[in-house]
Amino acid sequence: MGEGNVQINMISANKLQSMSTMDKIRLILDDVSKGRIVILEKGLDPREEAQLIEHTMLKIRDSQFYGIEIQSYPRSSSPWSILRRDGNRLTVIGPADRLKTVKRERDVIEAIIS
Repeated sequence: MGEGNVQINMISANKLQSMSTMDKIRLILDDVSKGRIVILEKGLDPREEAQLIEHTMLKIRDSQFYGIEIQSYPRSSSPWSILRRDGNRLTVIGPADRLKTVKRERDVIEAIIS
C-alpha cells in the first residue's frame, strides 16, 4: 500500500466469538501496529478492552508504537442497527498517530485518518 493509503480491516462478530481474549488482542494490536484501522462488528467487553489497553501500554514501552485510538458506540445507534438489533457495540480502533477522533456524538463518530 502507498504512504497515503489506509487499510481498514472489518472483523465480523462470528470471527471474534470464536477467538480467545488474547487472540483478539493480538489480532488488533498486530493490525494497528501496521497502521491499519480495525472495525469490530461486535465490540470488546469492558474486561477485554482493559486488557487491550494494558497490552498497548506494554507495546508502547517496548517499541516505537504510538498507541491506539479507540471509539465505541452502541449498536442501536450505529448505521448497521437496521441490519441487526443485538445490543452490541461497534468499535473502531486505529493507531494513535494516524486516527484522530474529531467529534463524537450519540449517532456519529467523526475521525480523521492521516
